[in-house]
Amino acid sequence: MWMRAMQIAFVYVGTVVGAGFATGKEIVQFFTQYGAIGMVTIALSGGLFIFFGTRLMMMANRLHARSYEQLNAYLFGKVGVFVNVFMFLVLFSVTSVMLSGAGAVFEEQLHMPAFVGLMLTVLLAFVTMLFGLNGILSVNMIVVPLMIAFSLFISFMNGGEIVWTKPPLAAFFSPFAYVAFNLAMAQVVLVPLAAEVNDEKVIRLGGWLGGLLLMFILLSSHLSLSFLPKLQSYSIPMAEVVKRSLASFYGLYVVIIYGEIFTSFIAGVFGLHRKLALFFQNPMVVLAALLLAMYAFSLVGYHALLTVLYPLFGYMSIVFIFLLFYRKMPS
Repeated sequence: MWMRAMQIAFVYVGTVVGAGFATGKEIVQFFTQYGAIGMVTIALSGGLFIFFGTRLMMMANRLHARSYEQLNAYLFGKVGVFVNVFMFLVLFSVTSVMLSGAGAVFEEQLHMPAFVGLMLTVLLAFVTMLFGLNGILSVNMIVVPLMIAFSLFISFMNGGEIVWTKPPLAAFFSPFAYVAFNLAMAQVVLVPLAAEVNDEKVIRLGGWLGGLLLMFILLSSHLSLSFLPKLQSYSIPMAEVVKRSLASFYGLYVVIIYGEIFTSFIAGVFGLHRKLALFFQNPMVVLAALLLAMYAFSLVGYHALLTVLYPLFGYMSIVFIFLLFYRKMPS
């Protein structure tokens, strides 16, 4: 039971920790920019991840939902069709952000052309998708433990001065927007994953472990980022933290950042490909076309995409977690 629950937890974490989370940009935008109150809102986010993530998977399991479209049809009723079209567009945009983030890692941290990172990521995603959901499980079982271990290490080695200031009202809305957005995106993998689990106790344990791990990683990253000057000026602020205080581990951390981006990227590709493959006869051609389209969209730029799309879709996804709470759990 514990092994299967850990797989669920790692996929949960790996799906959420995309470009913005892994690089620290998302954490700065939603939490660290508000100062010490960020610790409080991160704790709230952890509770929300546990409650709503577990409820989402339990609901998907009882509905025998094989895709996020089926879950959304239950949550949104007659407008579920329009919601699924909207979700498809959002998922395509956000997954392209992940790909753009991979390019930013190569350009900003490795001083290589961004297209090298983009093409490498596209190629690795294509190979991973040949193995379907098992490929996603395997990648997360490697990347997530490394990420947790490194986050623990950084939290011991770093920590800035925490200043308590009067936070703006937006600080208290951030956890809800942040969790809503990430769960709305994560459902593309969590729904089919939960549908394959026969034991509800395993799902509950996996949801709890996943939510706690997300809270821990958020908190350790927040504490490390708190001392970085001009932290909002970096596309990858966490890499700057490591470069300044743990230079000997800098190369390894950049690799881990890339791995975290990749886990979220393949989760989005999985959901989009599963949807498109229903309408075309050759799934490999669909996959290749999808990845090329994402490559073109990612050229808009990682920083611009992240700062505009994440907050916008985060608040739009509030209705998703509201209905997740409001709708009766299927028997």
